[in-house]
Amino acid sequence: MGAQLRVYRQKIKSAQTTKKITRAMELISASRIYKAQQRLTAASPYSRAITRAVSAVATFSNIDHPLTTEPAEIRRSAVVIFTSDRGLAGAFSTNVLKEAEQLTQLLKDQGKEIVYYLVGRKSVSFFSFRKRAAIRAWTGGTDLPVFTTAEEIAKEVVGLFNTDYSAGGVDEIHLVYNKFISMISQEPQVVRLLPLEVVEGVETPGDSEIFPLYEFEPDASKVLDALLPVYIESRIFNAMLQSAAAEHAARQKAMKSATENADKLIKNYTRLSNSARQSEITQQISEIVGGADALVDTSDKE
Repeated sequence: MGAQLRVYRQKIKSAQTTKKITRAMELISASRIYKAQQRLTAASPYSRAITRAVSAVATFSNIDHPLTTEPAEIRRSAVVIFTSDRGLAGAFSTNVLKEAEQLTQLLKDQGKEIVYYLVGRKSVSFFSFRKRAAIRAWTGGTDLPVFTTAEEIAKEVVGLFNTDYSAGGVDEIHLVYNKFISMISQEPQVVRLLPLEVVEGVETPGDSEIFPLYEFEPDASKVLDALLPVYIESRIFNAMLQSAAAEHAARQKAMKSATENADKLIKNYTRLSNSARQSEITQQISEIVGGADALVDTSDKE
């Protein structure tokens, strides 16, 4: 009985230690979510302005730019997967990887080859464990993205897109990442980055309205050459910011759940410990009473 009591006390102590850790991580994630949301909000006006500018040029000009023209045949696709560097964030990375696997199966069913770019150690570990190759990976700083990383990714994917198929190029590029919806909701998203699909286009005028007249200086082709790389960098950086905010929210939620579970374990083991202690005391009293009765019986016989 004493050994069982010691086991319960050790488990209570272990649960209390775990609770301190998960509670600290919950508070850290809660403080970082606010900063991540601020960065996402601050980057949104620039992203919208670039999108409108690209949309205006693409909509009101009659040019065929390589980044906006749908290829006659899509034979090879690139998929950029954004996960986290660290765990303890619930199903954050798992959901993205599942979405990437579904996209992979869809593209394969369409007869397309697939190449991968990975962001975050979780995706690198996932591919390494399954012995699957990726062209390049970026790790470190997924919870605090920097624009230089977005520039590197944009340079890689645009370069690959502009490369001929026979030389290892691709015909389309997809992004897979977690979008921050709210503190309790993060949804995996699949976005086709290239050929360009403008998300926030210029609204089409009504029947009584007149299309605006645009003059591009220099010509529209050069304007697109200047705008599209910036647009792609902003889209990739926005995906990184969305993923970072979603990661902090998922980790805060997971650590809160872990803290509550630790509380339940402490209560359960405390109850079992008290029951074991009570049984031990009862047994000791029974032994004392039994010993006293035995002494009385012995003295009566003498």
